[in-house]
Amino acid sequence: MEIKFHFKIDNLKTKVLLDREELGKEAAFDLAARIKELHKIKNELRIVFAAAPSQNEFLEQFVKHNIEWNRISAFHMDEYLGLWKNSHQLFSYYLKTNLFNKVKFKQVNYLNSVNDDNKLECRRYADLLNEAPIDIVCMGIGENGHIAFNDPPVADFQDIESVKIVELDPPCRQQQVNDGCFTSLKDVPKFALTLTIPALMSADYLSVVVPGIRKAEAVYSTLFNSITTECPATILRTHNNVMLYTDEDSFSMAKKKLISNKEEL
Repeated sequence: MEIKFHFKIDNLKTKVLLDREELGKEAAFDLAARIKELHKIKNELRIVFAAAPSQNEFLEQFVKHNIEWNRISAFHMDEYLGLWKNSHQLFSYYLKTNLFNKVKFKQVNYLNSVNDDNKLECRRYADLLNEAPIDIVCMGIGENGHIAFNDPPVADFQDIESVKIVELDPPCRQQQVNDGCFTSLKDVPKFALTLTIPALMSADYLSVVVPGIRKAEAVYSTLFNSITTECPATILRTHNNVMLYTDEDSFSMAKKKLISNKEEL
């Protein structure tokens, strides 16, 4: 894979690849290598996975790697509320289709969005997450800068919860239409379950996969805006072990700023 640029802003390391396919290969290769190294010193790993079309190329390549999958317990990052149990729009369906049905994990832990008590489900899932440290989080960044379903109006860098119920921001809901997951805005659920920002940031390593031109503004904001919940992803710059993977499209606005500032890439 040809890395076009590789640089660091605050703690956030960034790789820029040619396109989505090259980005997916690079992110998958790096993650597989990290898992193999960690398996030399840890019997079992705990990894959280995001579900979104932005993860397609990464997951397609990731499952091809020769990894001891049976030494990994997997977690599901966020989920819509209000959809039918077998809905194809559920993030659990996406992860089953693109990852969990393709390789054999030791254990897969799902958020249950079809239940009688969502607050109880948050506590149940938080207990699972907190049984031991999370080793790796594989995530994306939303068009409005959200991470998981922590949109700007509900994002909290000091959240006391690990899992919570959130109301989705209209731009976040529109992104689901833009991604082709729903036919219209009225079809997109208004509420969801999500891991909170402290839960995500507690992981030892974050792999952040963000391709596509519609993510260019979010990548720019993540790299250069003040670290506030106006762009939740800016908090990634404070983590001590994180890699952001972009392609030329998603990096396009950031590249213009770097060139205008005459900074070295």
